[in-house]
Amino acid sequence: MKPPVIRPVILCGGSGTRLWPLSRTHYPKQFLCLVDDYSLLQNTLRRLDGLAGLGRPIAVANEHHRFLVAEQLFEIGLKADILLEPAARNTAPAVAAAAIGALADAAGDAPPLLLVLPSDHVIAGVAAFQEAVRAAIPHAEAGALVTFGVLPDRPETGYGYIRRGAPLAGGYVLDRFVEKPDAQTAKTYLDAGDYFWNSGMFLFRADSFLDALQRFAPVMREQVAAACQAARRDLDFLRLDEAAFAASPANSIDYAVMEKTDHGVVIPLDAGWNDIGASDALASVGQVDGDGNARRGDVRSIDTSNCVLFSEGRLLATVGVSDLVVIATPDAVLVADKAKAQDVKTLVDDLKRAGRCETEFRHVVHRPWGSYEGLAHGPRYQVKRILVKPGASLSLQKHHHRAEHWVVVKGTAVIARGDESLLLSENQSTYIPLGVVHRLENPGKIDLEIVEVQSGSYLGEDDIVRLEDTYGR
Repeated sequence: MKPPVIRPVILCGGSGTRLWPLSRTHYPKQFLCLVDDYSLLQNTLRRLDGLAGLGRPIAVANEHHRFLVAEQLFEIGLKADILLEPAARNTAPAVAAAAIGALADAAGDAPPLLLVLPSDHVIAGVAAFQEAVRAAIPHAEAGALVTFGVLPDRPETGYGYIRRGAPLAGGYVLDRFVEKPDAQTAKTYLDAGDYFWNSGMFLFRADSFLDALQRFAPVMREQVAAACQAARRDLDFLRLDEAAFAASPANSIDYAVMEKTDHGVVIPLDAGWNDIGASDALASVGQVDGDGNARRGDVRSIDTSNCVLFSEGRLLATVGVSDLVVIATPDAVLVADKAKAQDVKTLVDDLKRAGRCETEFRHVVHRPWGSYEGLAHGPRYQVKRILVKPGASLSLQKHHHRAEHWVVVKGTAVIARGDESLLLSENQSTYIPLGVVHRLENPGKIDLEIVEVQSGSYLGEDDIVRLEDTYGR
């Protein structure tokens, strides 16, 4: 029998609300480039380069992010099995679905090892991370459920903790998980020296995890199995059955299995781990100037210290301030005390209740065919820049409340307008009256860019009636 393959399981959910306005519901932090020119998702997979025995990754994502996941993996030359969760049920059902799929793929070979990784963490020490994975492999092969415990360097109240037990080769018996502590309790954990931060990363055999799930959460195991059995293929994605998956209990791997098992192992991890849980953490993953400021973009400062200063375009200037987070995007500006960075989630909740679209989308909205960017808006009009990738097309659609003017600024466009078919090149334009069925397509080999001017009584994105769509929306 062949040695077990390691299947990376990348958990692509999560909203990253504490990183607003950089992170949005439809473009959360795992898709952002916060450390270098690669997104957190891409770096999660790139740091696996060099590990022996790696198999095809399994990415677990939701409906809204599916094309983002596929596109970002394509950019780094990777293909993955992409499972789509029809409902948010936390990490245990997501990993159970991955385990069932991985076992089916093994087809009689040794049960694969699942290396479960959140897609939104930063790990500076790649070599140390890989060494920890190698130390975990023998334990996982023997049937243990392995987690990675981060060596704490401060009494952190924002993380859960893991207490270690008796020593093992390269690690320890897992004694117990503990909830996020208050400041005094966190200090006692740090002083005791036998507690780790809970990283949320795991390594175990697919069958070992499913056996544990059958023992401790049988209803979850049953419902996820039913969701996989009734799953259907959609382009490059596997859609789990909605009714069966939604009927599964929602629980994390920790609560469903790891806190109950007597086969738990914890491997120490000292690799510059950071989950970037809030915007103040950006200071620890970026370049910091001599005054302790983490800066990115067009930033100028005088008498400014210990701040996080990020600008995505406009000039950001500060004078005489300290210990602030200032993040400027084209559509929003956040100013917060660094000590209150965790409370940004409360602000985002308030904005959502007020119906503010700034919580949902970034100024550039990505679609499977390309992207669009809002340039200007006012009463009864809106201007957008639309980019369509070579060979891609928008859905065949119509609008009840708006008309559209299109001007081609780069490339060539094929436009269906009612019964007409138009071929437009640079500096040519057309008009789509209200209610007329239309489609925009890029037949060329370079990006198509158009400027769209919308006019009408309602300009919301939900005023789209799709009659036909390549991407199954």
